[in-house]
Amino acid sequence: MLVLVPILVLLSAWHQQQWETWQHLLDTVLWRLVGNTLLLMVGVTVGVLALGVSLAWCVATLDFPGRRWLEWALFLPMAMPAYVLAFVMVDLLDYAGPIQSQLRDWWPALSGFSARHPFWVVVTLTLVLYPYVYMLARLAFLAQGRAVLEQARILGDSSLRAFFKVALPMARPGIAAGLALALMETLADFGAVSVFNFDTFTTAIYKSWYGLFNLQAAAQLASLLLLFVLVALMLERRGRRRARYGELGGRRVMRVRPRLAWLISGFAFTVLFLAFLLPVSRLLYWVIGTSLQGVDLRFANLVWRTFLLGAMASSLVLVLAGWLAWVKRHQPSRMVSASVQLATLGYALPGSVLAVGIMVSFSAVQDGLHQLGWSVPLVGGLMALVLAYVVRFLAVAFGPVENALQQVKPGLVEAARTLGATSAEVGRRVYLPMMLPGLFTALLMVGIDVMKEMPATLLLRPFGWDTLAVRIYELTAEGEWQRAAAPSLTLVLLGLLPVILLTRKR
Repeated sequence: MLVLVPILVLLSAWHQQQWETWQHLLDTVLWRLVGNTLLLMVGVTVGVLALGVSLAWCVATLDFPGRRWLEWALFLPMAMPAYVLAFVMVDLLDYAGPIQSQLRDWWPALSGFSARHPFWVVVTLTLVLYPYVYMLARLAFLAQGRAVLEQARILGDSSLRAFFKVALPMARPGIAAGLALALMETLADFGAVSVFNFDTFTTAIYKSWYGLFNLQAAAQLASLLLLFVLVALMLERRGRRRARYGELGGRRVMRVRPRLAWLISGFAFTVLFLAFLLPVSRLLYWVIGTSLQGVDLRFANLVWRTFLLGAMASSLVLVLAGWLAWVKRHQPSRMVSASVQLATLGYALPGSVLAVGIMVSFSAVQDGLHQLGWSVPLVGGLMALVLAYVVRFLAVAFGPVENALQQVKPGLVEAARTLGATSAEVGRRVYLPMMLPGLFTALLMVGIDVMKEMPATLLLRPFGWDTLAVRIYELTAEGEWQRAAAPSLTLVLLGLLPVILLTRKR
């Protein structure tokens, strides 16, 4: 119901006609919103597939200098929020930035280029989101081993032909799942596209809410964004419906010519440099250059509120995810499985869509209670924001929690009960110790995702509850790149811990 109610509320918003608003949108921005959103989906699809699949194939099957440390270092861009990389890219590529200034020194006749061209939006999102495809494609290629490729070579296929005819089709389910995650994040993005002044449905929802003060129009725009989300979900389901699992095929890698090996190393390091090392270096340069200006009591309050929201939401999400996993294991049925699948679809809903749906729902409930004579301030409270976090990130915690619960075999529980242990003792001495690593990983991952979430926080935060993400948005909207460096670097450092844990588990 937590997932269904916001969706149904958004769909019900169409019963209130907003002809004037829609006519204004049709005459001005609506078709541009559709075109820009489709452009992002197509561009990011091509980009993350090109980077993620090629890097995963090289790391999993080829031997080249630096492969062992690049294998895990290529995960690091997952810790970089898209809106942080966006304003770093704009600063570096701007007309007065270091790149164009250096190019004009080399070629004075150069007229320059726009740092806010749609191409750079696609590049930014690609650099941040390719690890989703890289992670799952790498696991798929590792599971194949070398046997199938050697058989294809024996049958007369070249290395390139064997890759496209054998390895790539076998890895398609994992690649499709990673691509779906990247597309969902693309549709949900608000910070990066706003930095580039690139209008999409997420920016239009924000402007309808805060610019036109029309919550119904924002809800109708959010329902249209759901169509794009459904397309991404259909692609993911279609890619995984024939998925099959097999045993791991080993970690033997093929040797390549030295020149090609160094080219592969250079390619992988270039991607890592552009996606992580360069923006982190630029942020450090700004923080050191400003002598930590802005790191004061207000900054400490921002960090505290960000951490508090992350702790509150992640704890609640962990409890709900644990309960869902427990019920699914001990009371299996079609209804329970369907309910669990539906409850974990919230990650596919962009934060702006959830924010609008929850705000409309809370407004209706508050008006109904007011008519009954009860004054309950739901709108503008912390409850709405935490609820949006719970719905959005329940799926993030459910996977690790369910995997951790599967580690506890029924035979262990039966042995403990045979030895006279009570239910409480079984939970404390069997379930909890074995599930603790998975529970900690889920708690950490959800907490970091909550702290980086921008659209829902920006739309639903109570008065005075600014977070690091909100502060970054406010400063970048004013072009204050250097002042935004300290909160941005803080978020990146916080995001490194779950990424490192994820790479160790992989």
